[in-house]
Amino acid sequence: MKKPIFTLAITALIAGTVITGCESSAKKVKDAENKVEQTKLDAAEAKINLNQQKEDSINEYKQFKKESEEKIADQEKSITEFKARIAKEKKENRAQYETKLAKLEQKNTDLKKRLDDYKYEGKDKWIAFKKEFKHDLDELGQAFKDFTIKNVK
Repeated sequence: MKKPIFTLAITALIAGTVITGCESSAKKVKDAENKVEQTKLDAAEAKINLNQQKEDSINEYKQFKKESEEKIADQEKSITEFKARIAKEKKENRAQYETKLAKLEQKNTDLKKRLDDYKYEGKDKWIAFKKEFKHDLDELGQAFKDFTIKNVK
């Protein structure tokens, strides 16, 4: 009598393990499917964010380029005005002013070329380029102001 009860108990234990194991596999499959779906959603969201960041960077570059081109154009106008003023100066002063103005004009042309030749290579490089370019542009603007002050004296 002990043997049939023991056999029945073992059979029930094995059946319980199999049933529990099957449910666990089904649950694991369902969990895995949910994780795959969530990963797909996360990837799609990351792609949207990346595209938005690229678009923002492009818009920021266009705005920066437009502003810089305006400053460069203003400096080109100043160069033309300075050339007209220099033509009225005495000969000994004229050569000195023309040399300084030629240097400023070359720097202005170089800045314009750098701006036109820039290619986006990542956010870090863009930030570095923007900072350096803005510094150089401001420095050139200050040189034009200094040149004007020297002409007025």
